[in-house]
Amino acid sequence: QVQLVEAGGGLVQAGGSLRLSCAASGRTFSSNAMGWFRQAPGKEREFVARMHWSGSSTYYADSVKGRFTISRDNAKNTVYLQMSSLKPEDTAVYYCNAGTTSWGSPGDYWGQGTQVTVSS
Repeated sequence: QVQLVEAGGGLVQAGGSLRLSCAASGRTFSSNAMGWFRQAPGKEREFVARMHWSGSSTYYADSVKGRFTISRDNAKNTVYLQMSSLKPEDTAVYYCNAGTTSWGSPGDYWGQGTQVTVSS
């Protein structure tokens, strides 16, 4: 079992930045690929970013490429999502995921989600 707790969401103006964090506990965090997904109202949950367990590779959705950066600190069992140049269409609940595949499909473990709202 892996437990995931997100933090860092909030309200920000368009063009602003936010950093989300996801603290993991339980099964060995450092051996899991980690990812971020988001779900906007009335839409399906979608892939945002993924990082290999070693930090050696990353993968982003086209909609966030160049604006979002995923990183991880295995010593702190934490994964981050730095979001810059935010747009109103980035408004969603953001979820941390453990075991995200290299093609962006989710693994078995989810956090509770954190709300990000971008005002125009």
